[in-house]
Amino acid sequence: MTLTVLSSATREVVIGFDQPFCVIGERINPTGRRLLAAEMATGDYSRVTADALAQVQAGALMLDVNAGIPLADEPRILAECVRLVQSVTDVPLSIDSSVIDALEAGLEVYEGKPLVNSVTGEEERLESVLPLVRRYGAAVVAISNDETGISEDPDVRFEVARKIVERARDHGISPADVVVDPLIMPIGAINLAGSSAFRLIRRLRDELGVNTTCGASNISFGLPNRHGLNAAFLSMAIGAGMTSAIMNPLHGEEMTAVFGANVMMGNDRECRRWIAKYREPVPEGVLIGARARPRRRRRAA
Repeated sequence: MTLTVLSSATREVVIGFDQPFCVIGERINPTGRRLLAAEMATGDYSRVTADALAQVQAGALMLDVNAGIPLADEPRILAECVRLVQSVTDVPLSIDSSVIDALEAGLEVYEGKPLVNSVTGEEERLESVLPLVRRYGAAVVAISNDETGISEDPDVRFEVARKIVERARDHGISPADVVVDPLIMPIGAINLAGSSAFRLIRRLRDELGVNTTCGASNISFGLPNRHGLNAAFLSMAIGAGMTSAIMNPLHGEEMTAVFGANVMMGNDRECRRWIAKYREPVPEGVLIGARARPRRRRRAA
């Protein structure tokens, strides 16, 4: 079985088919969050700290850190955020940027083995990101699109993923350190987006033997009750072989789906994580393990 091993300075996380599903917290990302973007641009990282702690408390095993703010000094901000998040939590990080200088700035200050988010099948991107991943001993997210764009055909996306895995191997990067994003399409726009995704995830597992990740909420874009739909997608994707997702762990419905899928896939031994998460608290004053006293039998009058 393929194991993708990631680490912080003090903690190791393993992504794999026989491992608990890896939730990668998505909230340290200024895209679509104007207040967070404004704060990060001025060096106010209080919300970054709060988001990091809340996501780990909710069950995230890793955190994605993104500093993509227009007209801002992204390399400096990303490096500062990586340092900060590593100072307040011990989970491994995904360093997320489309800017090579920013990726390198984040990698330079990172302690441990991170995940780099991301590389695509475009030639220019392959030749700029993969040497960086190799130099810093990181793992990388491989997004299944190339110069032709994002194909609706899952078989085309599979071939792009195969190309990235092979090129990574040429650069001395093991397939175990390539986590493929099969690109989840919105099912409200593409009716077969779900079934196509599951078929592709199975092929990536069975034929390439690689771990997978995705932006889980993409599936429900534009539809009502998004959390319910995301939860259904996550359960089925995990059943098909998906091993991680970049998602919001503060949404309880999605996290329940993940914890439940871990149980059903046999990746939560003796249901320990499920029980620890959802067991009802013992009423105050009741001793755990205490035996009930037998009732005295009343004498007949």
